[in-house]
Amino acid sequence: MRYFLCLIMSLGFTSSIMGQAYPRFENNHEIKFNIGQFLATSTVEGLYEFFFTEDTSIGGTLYFNGDATDYNGNFGIGPNLRAYFGYIPRSGFFAEVFGLYYTGENDVDSTTLGARNNDYGTTAIGLGIGNKWVTRSDRFTLEIHGGMGRNINPEVFQNAFMFRGGLSIGFRF
Repeated sequence: MRYFLCLIMSLGFTSSIMGQAYPRFENNHEIKFNIGQFLATSTVEGLYEFFFTEDTSIGGTLYFNGDATDYNGNFGIGPNLRAYFGYIPRSGFFAEVFGLYYTGENDVDSTTLGARNNDYGTTAIGLGIGNKWVTRSDRFTLEIHGGMGRNINPEVFQNAFMFRGGLSIGFRF
């Protein structure tokens, strides 16, 4: 009986130690609002991020802008993949690969060219970097990021670059 009791206690003690070695992260979803982009250009940009490991996430961005001739057009949607390199899981310095489909309008005088459609839609692939800070409760985030991409279609836009950046506030759930 004594050996049986010692065996049960040692198993319980061992499992409690193993449970403390790897903390569980429960807030794997994050929604963000790019407040910096909104204040600078009145663009409304929302971002979503899902953490599938403690240092890797996948997400997406969606933005609307009232000025179709702005540098990134008036509408954009695209995915991203991030890798975090901080000491605290799911925060710190990160690098990302992103894709973005965006539409807009060329700022060309249509009176000299006759009747011409100046609307465009193009796709870009790029790289970005940034830093993310998280509160102790792992609920609220602050992020600063920037990146540059290259347009891959149509052919008239293939030599053009696009830029992204911002200061985002977020909430994890």
